[in-house]
Amino acid sequence: MAARITGAVAPGADLDRHAHALLAVHDAVMSGDTPPSAPRPLVSRSWSRVLEAGLDPSRPADRAPLPREQIEQRRRTSPLTRVVREVLTALTAVADASHFIVVVTDADGVILWRRGSSGVLRGADRLGFQCGARWTEAVVGTNAIGTALAERAPVQLFAAEHFEEGQHPWYCTATPVHDPRTGALLGVIDVSGPALTMHPAVTALVETTTALAEMRLREHHAESLRRLRRSAEHLVATSSAPVLVVDDDGWVAHGSGVPVRDRIPVPQEGRLIAVPGLGLCLPERLPEGWLVRPPAAAATGLEARLRTVAGSDVLDLVAAGDDRGWSTTLTPRHAQILRVLAGVGASGCSAAQLSRALFEDEEHKVTVRAEVSRLRRVVGGLVTTGPYRIADDVHLVLDPWAGPLTGRR
Repeated sequence: MAARITGAVAPGADLDRHAHALLAVHDAVMSGDTPPSAPRPLVSRSWSRVLEAGLDPSRPADRAPLPREQIEQRRRTSPLTRVVREVLTALTAVADASHFIVVVTDADGVILWRRGSSGVLRGADRLGFQCGARWTEAVVGTNAIGTALAERAPVQLFAAEHFEEGQHPWYCTATPVHDPRTGALLGVIDVSGPALTMHPAVTALVETTTALAEMRLREHHAESLRRLRRSAEHLVATSSAPVLVVDDDGWVAHGSGVPVRDRIPVPQEGRLIAVPGLGLCLPERLPEGWLVRPPAAAATGLEARLRTVAGSDVLDLVAAGDDRGWSTTLTPRHAQILRVLAGVGASGCSAAQLSRALFEDEEHKVTVRAEVSRLRRVVGGLVTTGPYRIADDVHLVLDPWAGPLTGRR
């Protein structure tokens, strides 16, 4: 369950009196004096970050918005595009919408959409609270959007809890929106308005709308998998080998001849991936996803050949009886790692052992781990970890001019 918003004002509190009390706290902290009462821990943490960054509460930093074409590009690529209309409609349909505005940002804190009271929008414009502006703590100090991003949690701020003096007449309530499949941060939904108009129901309104957005994102993803499954039905039906149909993020839309699973490693053009139940596969591009199946020779294993062509090390994947070839050029270091792994055989080797083989000492384990990680981004599941070794169903052959020939794994 998503974290709940902690209210900035106690129920039934006098908003005007509370605003004056917070101003005294803000002024004391900013001048280095002892405040009459401590700011909330959330606010204290944020003020400390902002002061350390060198911002001045009396001098707003530049917040010029991005050019229109960049805003449009961010809107097109944001997953929130699918649900933003419902979000804006849900939040501005209530009776009190004449007293606030709704803002939706991306994960960078850039405002992509706004809607609400024209009067409040004009006040927001004067603050630079407009589409294309980046409202992170590093740019505009403590504010619900930026602090929600920094804390990775819902935030409500009232009056002088904001760092900048120009934002003191405002309240803001913001909740991060996450990808319901992966948990990745997608952006922030924020409701802001004049401080003395803040209604206790705003908290529940923002929380409910955020839950709605994440539910709709989940539904959109399920529908996209259904479309992908329908579009690839003929390929699955005619395949004699086990096969998976997955989307661009590796989520499985359909499977045949292999235990159904939710997700596999993210497919990439020209990169081998290791899939439980299928072994090493070279994904094939579909209009809206990927077809993942083992090469025809998977039953007897694959042959990978490391050879030298015009002074460069080239790795080929060969599968007898399969017309889907794969080849890539390796850096000298990556080719050297493959030669070492071919030599150690099925037992593999540790980072320390690989460090000795490459550098003649064990002091380069961090470098070794980084190099193997980069190599795996190129060759995928051909190299496995824990220990480092060539995958079980791969026979790595070194051409005589590429290094010492090793036997079949």
